[in-house]
Order: sequence, then structure tokens, then C-alpha cells
Amino acid sequence: MQPIRCEMMPGVYLNYVHATKFKTGTLSVQLITPLSETTAAQGALLPSVLRRGTMRYGDMRALSTALDLLYGASVGCTVRKKGENQCLGFVASFIDEAYTPAGEKLLEPMCDLLGELLLNPVTRGGRFLSEYVESEKVNLIDAIRGVINDKRDYADMRLLQEMCALERYGTERLGTEERVKKISNQTLYPFYRRLLESAHIEMFYCGSAAPDRVEGALKRAFAALARGEIVAPVYAERRAAPEAPRFFTEKMDVTQGKLSLGFRAGSDDAAAMLLANLIFGGYSNSKLFLNVREKLSLCYYASSAYHRSKGIITVSSGIEFKNYQTAYDEILAQLKAVQDGVFEPWEVDGARECLISSLRSREDSAGRMEENVLGQAATYQWESTGELIDALRAVTPERISAAAKTIVLDTVYFLTGEEERTDA
Repeated sequence: MQPIRCEMMPGVYLNYVHATKFKTGTLSVQLITPLSETTAAQGALLPSVLRRGTMRYGDMRALSTALDLLYGASVGCTVRKKGENQCLGFVASFIDEAYTPAGEKLLEPMCDLLGELLLNPVTRGGRFLSEYVESEKVNLIDAIRGVINDKRDYADMRLLQEMCALERYGTERLGTEERVKKISNQTLYPFYRRLLESAHIEMFYCGSAAPDRVEGALKRAFAALARGEIVAPVYAERRAAPEAPRFFTEKMDVTQGKLSLGFRAGSDDAAAMLLANLIFGGYSNSKLFLNVREKLSLCYYASSAYHRSKGIITVSSGIEFKNYQTAYDEILAQLKAVQDGVFEPWEVDGARECLISSLRSREDSAGRMEENVLGQAATYQWESTGELIDALRAVTPERISAAAKTIVLDTVYFLTGEEERTDA
């Protein structure tokens, strides 16, 4: 199901998917803006403040009552990072009209509600309510602090912060605690108004309603949206690795070491890179999993991820402190095996079929389709599922090896215990 895409107004796009197999409809409105250290915290805070109420529904209780009357519809805030852009907005889910008891029309009231949340939030004196802003600041700071509780996620975050310290990609989607503390309703509201005028906006609908009806409902709901000079999503900047890898060690009160490695990949052969990453560490039959984790028992977990828009591969692993050097050497040895083409036909076929199966399953979830459309719009990587599957089927082992040869180690981050010593 390839979305039908149209520009409804300057810099505002509708992605329409006609689907009758889902019992719920999905509606999404997302503002895309370049990631910036100075504005990321404001962007992360804004959706939750807007979700607190509109001029018609002044608080969350009133909003909840309105959603209950729409057969238990839901609206959630989202703050996502796609490439080097921050994507923020709302995703709504509601019963598809084919399943409402008396055939009630839910599309129009859901569009109207999203329009109110974005364009007519509850304000006082031309500003957001300070109590709403301060309350959501506490929640956002808690979320930022919460990352450290999951040491695997924390290590992966710190790797990218160090590796991409001078790039947008090193900026966290939620911003920093220090930046959040400086926000007030006096500064957040002007940011909100500028964002409405300048942000690239992606809307997504998946359900049984006709496309002209969806477009008409959204145009009416967002008719008051004032547009100025549109700031397009930025292309992710690709950089070469330094001449020698950079090493960073951080100490905490932890019982398990976290070893994260960041690589720069220079290949533009996306299909070959996707398969090279899977063979290396991207799934349960990868070299990292079968050899480093299972056969050699060097890691509690070991996996790799390909950040396609940025041309980066990251490795995440959990190890005993004493196994740092052995695990590090073995991870690089498994990468060299992929670069040298030392893999069996079953490894290539298994990786290919795993990825194709995952791509095909996108159409089983409206949420995954919305996520994919948003990612494509933010990174300019437009391709249909069928086109990518065809590209994957055409990849040869030689292309996989050639793509892998462009992978160069950039940064190593090691989270170790407070009393441990390593070679890092």
C-alpha cells in the first residue's frame, strides 16, 4: 500500500493510505524542523504542552471526555529524530467508521480536534499557561534523566554524542536538562508561533475514508494555519572517519560494561549496506550474535545498527570489564570477515529474507507505515517497499563485501565500573 501524496498548502503534505483491513483509523500531524542544540528542548516540550488543552477543551479532563465521546479515540504526543531533523506532533487513533454502531462520522471531528490542539491551544494573555509549561518541564526532565537508568541506551546515546559532537546528529531529540530549565511560557510561545509558520508539515491518514473527504476535512481543520518562509528538512551531513579512532571511557557504579563502537560508511549502495549490516550484527543469525555472543561468550548482547541517512553503523554490546580488549578485537574481526567476503550463501540469503519479511510486514501496521512515511519525508529517501525489495534481491555477495570495505572505525565508547581499569 503505497501512500498517495499531495501538497495541500505551502509546505504541508498529506500522505493517504486507503485500507479496509484495520478496525481503527490513524491520523498524524507532524512538524519537521532541523535539529538544533538551542531549540531541541523547546521542540520536545511543545507537543505535551499543546496536549494539555485547547480553548474549547481547557484541560486534559475535558479533552478526555471529548475523546470518550468519539468511542474512546486517543491522541498521543510524539517527538522523534529522523536523520538530522526533529519531528514533533500528534498521532490519533479512532474506530474506523465501518465499525461504528450507527455509522457515525468520526473523521471530521478527529481532524477538527487535531487542528484545535495545534492551532488553538489554551492560552492566557497571549501566552501558554505557565502552570502547564512548568508541569510538562518536570515530566520532560524526568524523561531525560530516565535515559541513564537503561545503561545500554545511555551508552549508545553517549557514543553518538561524542562521535557527532559537532554535527546535528549528536543532538538528542529531547534536548538537555539545562536547556529545559531555561524554558518559560514567555519563550515557548514565540517559538511555537515561528514553528507553525516555518516548519515542513507531514500529515498521514490510514483508513477507509475516501481521499477527497480526508483532504477536505484536514483543509477545513487547518484553514487558520498561517504559513511564512518554509524551512525544509535538512539532509544528513556525511563525514569521513578521522585518521585514527577516538576512544572515550566513562565510569559509573555499574556491574556490566557497555562497549559501543561507531563507524562511518562511505558506500552509496544502500541495499548492499543494509545486508552488510545484517550479516555483521543486525539480527539473530549475524556474526556478532553467533560468534561473539554465542560461540565465544564474550558479550551478554552484541548487535549493530545502520543509520542509513547518516551513513553510520553503530555496535552495542554488554561485556565483563575484563573482556574489553578481547571483545573489541573480536568485533573488529567479524567486521573484517564481512569486508573480506567471508560469509556463506545461507548468511546472505538469511539476511535478505529477514529484511524482506520485515519490509513486507510494514503494511500490517498503520503505525509502521506512518513511521516510514515520516522518515522518508525527513531524509528525502523516497522509495516504495517494492522498489527496496527488488533492490535487495539484486544484491550480490561481491557488492556486500565492497560496501562493507567502506566501513571505518570512528569512535569507541566504554562505560565501565568506577574501580576498573582498561586499555581504552
